[in-house]
Amino acid sequence: MAKSLKGILHGIEREALRIEADGSLAQTPHPQALGSALCHEHITTDFSEALMEFITQPHEDPRQALAQLRDIHKFVYENIGEERLWPLSMPCYIDCEDSIPIADFGSSNVGKMKSLYRTGLKNRYGSMMQAIAGVHFNFSLPKSFWQAWSVASGEGEATQDKVSEAYFALIRNYRRFCWLIPYLYGASPALCGSFLKNANATTDMKKLGNGTYYLPYATSLRMSDLGYTNKAQSDLNICYNQLDKYISSLRKAIQTPSTDFARYAGKKDGEYQQLNANVLQIENELYSPIRPKQPTRKLEKPTDALASRGVSYIEVRALDVNPFCEVGICLNQFYFLDVLMIYCAICPSDDLSPQAFAETDANLTAVVKEGRKPGLELSRNGEKVSMQDWGLQLFEDLMPIAAILDKVHDTDVYSKAVSAEHEKLLNPDLTPSARMLDHLINSGQDNGEYALEMAVQYKKRLAQHQYSFHSEAELQQMAGDSLVQQAEDEAADNQNFDEFLQGYFAYNAKSCA
Repeated sequence: MAKSLKGILHGIEREALRIEADGSLAQTPHPQALGSALCHEHITTDFSEALMEFITQPHEDPRQALAQLRDIHKFVYENIGEERLWPLSMPCYIDCEDSIPIADFGSSNVGKMKSLYRTGLKNRYGSMMQAIAGVHFNFSLPKSFWQAWSVASGEGEATQDKVSEAYFALIRNYRRFCWLIPYLYGASPALCGSFLKNANATTDMKKLGNGTYYLPYATSLRMSDLGYTNKAQSDLNICYNQLDKYISSLRKAIQTPSTDFARYAGKKDGEYQQLNANVLQIENELYSPIRPKQPTRKLEKPTDALASRGVSYIEVRALDVNPFCEVGICLNQFYFLDVLMIYCAICPSDDLSPQAFAETDANLTAVVKEGRKPGLELSRNGEKVSMQDWGLQLFEDLMPIAAILDKVHDTDVYSKAVSAEHEKLLNPDLTPSARMLDHLINSGQDNGEYALEMAVQYKKRLAQHQYSFHSEAELQQMAGDSLVQQAEDEAADNQNFDEFLQGYFAYNAKSCA
């Protein structure tokens, strides 16, 4: 079984805002030299024209994933002029929501649908929340591992249904232990005053510099109710116990009309304001720290892909951008997350009752706001437990897994990575959130000033980087090919947008029946 661990695949999706030299949000369109945001495989945009997203392919070797990510960053820097990339998850220097331009994906029906979805997000939740950046870690175990694990567990042949079931067991355990991620990697203990919507939001916060607000023990305000969260989704009751129940609960949310969002129904000044007036416009609107994934085909919905072909990989979505790495994530994070994900896969995983699910949410909330607070207690199976004690118990279980991975790969990097994270649990001052806050308090700088210094430094550092995974010519070719593909798609459209939307949701309504 251990040998099959060589086939683990990892991929990264890193989001980053394009900024001007003064830190304000870039108002320029997505640079044509970078290709089509709609069709490029590795360089696209998320909510805003200014919010870039860099996507690697799956790699067995984390070093290759990082090399590809670094090459993509270098290519982007070479094609955005004097602009820089914001190195933090939380944005700064945004005067108003209207200065956050919604991403433009062109005139094809698919492109217009993607932009309209983002218009719906703006109307429903505001643009400021959508300007927050994160890092997504995509992880999959090879079929050979699942086969060996299934046999060892007395389950026999590892069918796709059994693999999907095992991934959902992993997801449930991840939800139980997810609080550990913002503690170890949270890097947003402070917010720019311009991000906060009203003065009431600062009531419990301390101020430093000219306009930075923080919570003394916070780890990841990005994951808090001040960041990228959505209270409107708290009653969705998405089920993570079985694939079919997950699909049906998610489809129900997509098909259920919302009284709150009905005010954006229809058109305003001849333009739609959202894709539909349901609780979720599409599956992607569901905010979750982890998602089961299956690559989708053209115009295929994620739930349809999962229903047809099962779970292929999981997407960890609880990572802040690492401000101490020029590409937003470092190699040690790969190694530690491998160990943690394997632990989540092999650890017994009971179904999550509504009460148990609420407990995982409460623990996550406690850590993102007070994760470094001495004596912080969490809830485990309804009983109070010291966060540090629980964490130390987890690390006792993680170390043997790291040792196995070291042996399989003839290295010691996994044990070293786990040991480094273990030190953070013993000494909260070593966490990224503490390092950020310590610098801000001791220097008197605003977090925006500190981030601008980092942005300048990282641009210079990546300018000196030598391409190692891609060549510059290859990336230029990809950009050109993506523009050609977009033009071809736009020319091939022979249906008006209203008919396209009606057909798209009519088709998907049948799949939900």
